[in-house]
Amino acid sequence: METKYKKVALSDLTELAQPAEAIKQGKLVAFPTETVYGLGANALDGDAVRSIFKAKGRPNDNPLIVHIADTSMLEPLVTEITPDTKKLIAAFWPGPLTLVLKKTLLVPDETTAGLDSVAVRMPDHPIALELIRKSGVPIAAPSANRSGRPSPTMAEHVAEDMHGRISWIVDGGSCKVGVESTVLDMSDGIPTILRPGGITPEMIEKVIGRVQLDRSLITGKSVEKPRSPGMKYTHYAPRGDVIVVSGEHIKVAQWINHSAEEDRKAGLKAVILSATEHLSHYPENTTLSYGSLSHPEEAATNIFRLFRQSDRNGAQKIYVEAIPKDGIGLAVMDRIEKAAAGRFIRLD
Repeated sequence: METKYKKVALSDLTELAQPAEAIKQGKLVAFPTETVYGLGANALDGDAVRSIFKAKGRPNDNPLIVHIADTSMLEPLVTEITPDTKKLIAAFWPGPLTLVLKKTLLVPDETTAGLDSVAVRMPDHPIALELIRKSGVPIAAPSANRSGRPSPTMAEHVAEDMHGRISWIVDGGSCKVGVESTVLDMSDGIPTILRPGGITPEMIEKVIGRVQLDRSLITGKSVEKPRSPGMKYTHYAPRGDVIVVSGEHIKVAQWINHSAEEDRKAGLKAVILSATEHLSHYPENTTLSYGSLSHPEEAATNIFRLFRQSDRNGAQKIYVEAIPKDGIGLAVMDRIEKAAAGRFIRLD
């Protein structure tokens, strides 16, 4: 398949006419959002949605997020919009918050993995919003990477995984948030965070009161029937083995440096991902900074890019300093721990 590439400036969104037409025709288009790049198809076309799963190599039991450009597009998709849901929409849309609501029959089972609910959000990116408007349909879009790989935050990341598999890649530059949206289940009982993301639990609770974390986020165990993207345990992984290390930072540095040296003696290439404050504890030529501990949003922006950079550097082991699970740090550690698939060292 030929994959067409179009760089779109925010000052000239008319360039989206051809990608929007491709969406109308049931084809796949990768496009930027504020979180990560999405792989989009008409959310109401079951055949088009099936092609997303094929291109990604994604199990079809994993529901997709439907992206809309205004609230009028939401009403035909869901059976009810509660007062709390309206408060969340007013506070966080457009933005990195996905709401899980009871669906109508208009939404095909392919989009929801057969669930009676649908995940919906309004992205905070002018290219994404204009693509939806021009196509005239809600767009189902998981991250635009092969299933299990790090999510793409730049168009070149999409091309690494998807060239020859999809019709269009729309290049809108780097994504500002860098991790996927928060997914909040509003469909039944106490509002429940199924996937942490750019909107933190504290931010949500200021708007609607108490929310809870899904049990899978507390236990770290995968779920058999995911109600949201990102709930499967092995996810977001680079090709090298990710090892997460937590504890007092001097002990962490000593453990990582010793392990990386043993790897070197064994002929393995190791990369270290460290907080900026701790760079001096590690070899300069094998260490990358994910950002400052006092600004965890930097780690959110950088972590997937650094995973892919480690791949390009041929890293077989990737040691990552854990960060506190405060604010957006919860989302960052969720992605890192899933990439590590259980390789977590606690030096308490």
